[in-house]
Amino acid sequence: MLDSRWFKAVGVTAAMTLATVTAAHAVPAPDPAAESSAAAVTLRYDDSRAVGWEAAIAAGVASWNANVSNVKLVEAAPGTRAEIQIVATSGWPQATLGPVRPGGQARVELGSQAVAEGHDKTRIAAHELGHSLGLPDTKPGPCSQLMSGSSAGTSCTNAVPNAAERSRVQSAYAGGLASRTPADGRVLVDAP
Repeated sequence: MLDSRWFKAVGVTAAMTLATVTAAHAVPAPDPAAESSAAAVTLRYDDSRAVGWEAAIAAGVASWNANVSNVKLVEAAPGTRAEIQIVATSGWPQATLGPVRPGGQARVELGSQAVAEGHDKTRIAAHELGHSLGLPDTKPGPCSQLMSGSSAGTSCTNAVPNAAERSRVQSAYAGGLASRTPADGRVLVDAP
């Protein structure tokens, strides 16, 4: 006759073996960082009416794309709809306050009056795109704040959002939420 202690020992050993095998083949928990990059919102822009600003727009877009992960700006193919319309004007730069959502509409006006007064084109483009992504002006402010705009002076060429600005945009587009959050819609004029 077998002792009941033998059955308990065999049962414990079997349970431990099953637990070890299960753990070795377990599927890891989802990585939140991977999910946020998978949920990146893509916004298309059309700069076909911003002649003379192409390099500044490309640099401004590259700055945002390098500094935020859950929203990406891409140039719209010719003839396709874009959420952000970028045009060159003779006045002061201005833009629709977002966050613009996929299928929505925002307008960025890159005004030559600011350039004539000595402001940096790339900073202007990145700043105005920041409005489309939901950032208001932070005037007056230091050069380290992209959204301080013209208040930082004509010597400021910073076109990179600071940590607070990046965080606010990341939050606005977290989990693709921009698709459900309407844009503010106000037009912000960046005159001094």
